[in-house]
Amino acid sequence: MNEPHVLPCLVLTGPTASGKSAAAMAIARRWPVEIISMDSALVYRGMDIGTAKPTTEERHEVVHHLIDIIDPLQAYSAAQFGQEARSLIEDIRGRGRCPLLVGGTLLYLRALLQGLDDMPPADPAVRQRLERDAAQLGWPAMHRRLAEVDPLTATRLPPGDSQRIQRALEVFEITGRPLSSFHGTQAAARSRLPDGALLSLEPDNRAWLHERISRRFDAMLEQGFLDEVRALRTRGDLHAELPSMRCVGYRQAWEMLDAHGEHPDAMALAGLRDRGIFATRQLAKRQLTWLRGMPERQVIACDQGNAVAKVVEHADRVLEALR
Repeated sequence: MNEPHVLPCLVLTGPTASGKSAAAMAIARRWPVEIISMDSALVYRGMDIGTAKPTTEERHEVVHHLIDIIDPLQAYSAAQFGQEARSLIEDIRGRGRCPLLVGGTLLYLRALLQGLDDMPPADPAVRQRLERDAAQLGWPAMHRRLAEVDPLTATRLPPGDSQRIQRALEVFEITGRPLSSFHGTQAAARSRLPDGALLSLEPDNRAWLHERISRRFDAMLEQGFLDEVRALRTRGDLHAELPSMRCVGYRQAWEMLDAHGEHPDAMALAGLRDRGIFATRQLAKRQLTWLRGMPERQVIACDQGNAVAKVVEHADRVLEALR
């Protein structure tokens, strides 16, 4: 078997709200980098506040790729990311600059390193049938159904992860193939990162991350997140089952507006806050679980005061070797 191709880049990952963007900008102020977003929510145009996109000033200061590349009505797959990121890495290196991948969508990283087959688009009829079954049986029972047809995917999903259980069952019903069979089948595309090039910001104290998530969600509400979701709803062509509207925060806001109207009362807004923060914490938990399965990563404690300095220190060594 051929040795994996070494991708000449640096990757900065970690759970949501761990400080990746600030650390990436600190690296960019020392090295001639271009940032490749590795975040499945940042690809959508018009979804700025709820995705915590880099500011206009940051994007003027440093070139960012794979942000605002599609409309929320469209879908974007991990397989597409893998192909586009490979091309971008080559282009950036060709310009004499350093590719820096930043984000917490770990499936995207797997697609880049191992290759993924393109998966089928969502099928509304299949999805509605699965939702009816779940309403009758409950998601733990749907999780057991998934374990019968795709045990590999079922072992990494908790019984309450309705969105991913539904998608895995949907893929199996459409294709007859388990979702796990789409991962890593393109052997020719397999690559690896340079030694030490996978940096991960992770908290020593999970409570620190939970507090950061709460503060960030409150800040998004103050910045007009609900107005952003209202504007998306007024388009008339978007709906709650699109991948874009299933992003954390957007899903909870859409459901709240469906239930309480366009001008919800204080109790409904408090409920949105609670559900949005809970969903974001669950996302962070899944990300940390995935990261624990990557022993090659260099872990930096994001809840320590010197976290950014440590990231820069590690980045200096990797980028110097890539010169």
